[in-house]
Amino acid sequence: MKILSRSQWLALLAAIILTIACFMPWAQIDSIGLTLSGIDTTGTRYGKPAYNHFILTAVILVFTLIARIWAKRLNLLFGVLNLAWAIRNFILFGRCEAGDCPERQIGLYLVLLASVILLLTILFPKMELKDEGDQEA
Repeated sequence: MKILSRSQWLALLAAIILTIACFMPWAQIDSIGLTLSGIDTTGTRYGKPAYNHFILTAVILVFTLIARIWAKRLNLLFGVLNLAWAIRNFILFGRCEAGDCPERQIGLYLVLLASVILLLTILFPKMELKDEGDQEA
């Protein structure tokens, strides 16, 4: 049985933190009494942004466990998409609209931090590469 590398364990931990943070409060709008999370955005037109994080994080974890170069390259794409989605949510949930400025909560910061950590684990995978000079025809 193959033991996971340090970067794979860190990716797993970041994925767990990201998933938990999606259920935590992301923003609080005091004027209308709303507390928004990645799952519950009742009273707004934000949709359910956490579901994209769930899908992207699952794909990232699968590709993290595959020890092939194509998986690492595809993982980079999904990691960047996940970070871009986190930045989008950070901007969207924290912007002032019609004089109402929501207060960002801890969940939004944790999603952004976990997405950055996931991308860092993708950028520095532990993978053995075969030397082309050692291969015989």
